[in-house]
Amino acid sequence: MYKVLFLDIDGTILNEDYIYENSTKEAILKAQESGIQVFLATGKPFYEIRELAEELNITSFISFNGAYATMNGKELFKRSFDQKTTARIVDIAKESGNDLGLYTDSQSEFTDLQAAPVQNFIKALHMKKNAKIDLDAIPPALGITLMGVSAEELSRYEIAPNFRLSQVNVNGTDDCYDVIRLDVNKGIGVQHVLDELGLKKEQAIAFGDGMNDKEMLETVGHGFAMANANPDLFQYARYRTESVTNSGISKGLQQLGII
Repeated sequence: MYKVLFLDIDGTILNEDYIYENSTKEAILKAQESGIQVFLATGKPFYEIRELAEELNITSFISFNGAYATMNGKELFKRSFDQKTTARIVDIAKESGNDLGLYTDSQSEFTDLQAAPVQNFIKALHMKKNAKIDLDAIPPALGITLMGVSAEELSRYEIAPNFRLSQVNVNGTDDCYDVIRLDVNKGIGVQHVLDELGLKKEQAIAFGDGMNDKEMLETVGHGFAMANANPDLFQYARYRTESVTNSGISKGLQQLGII
């Protein structure tokens, strides 16, 4: 019945110390042995998840919050932000005194690598391929994260109806928000995969903990929110499982009878 499994990384596979439980790795292996195709589905750039993917023997990804997807080495799709939108968001951040990160297909570029919000973000998410943005030549961006943004400043970024802001659900990043496009997100990425594999949503499972997982959990037939998830996410999940530090993925798959 179940053919594909989509797993968020931070807060779902990895805890705040950036490690995963043995039960999580064993659960993924058992799912694969039962014939289920496993995808990492993350807001992170694909170049930041390669080591984890190798450890877990996963070769398929939805990265940049749904902007880029590959399956067993085959590229399924790739969608950058509109350059005018990117430039406008950068301008608003400058005017507001906020920082941000733009994720290209080769590295993550930040407005100020020494700024506290940027350093906190890089540390919390263990980002390794980082550089400073050249504001005179803003690169095509597959993903954007705002940093150091207060709740009162969020409305300044409401410049278009086709994207929303999603608070990053990682300790130490409460003032960071991913820019999520309504037509490019994890849910759209999941649907591309289902179409590619000729599967129905009832054959798909997903686990997540952040509001950037909202569309993904809505797109699959069996969506799990981790116990440590943003409370606003629970309404979009069919199931609730244990936390990332209490074998959440393993117990969720047990609930479905997969392991």
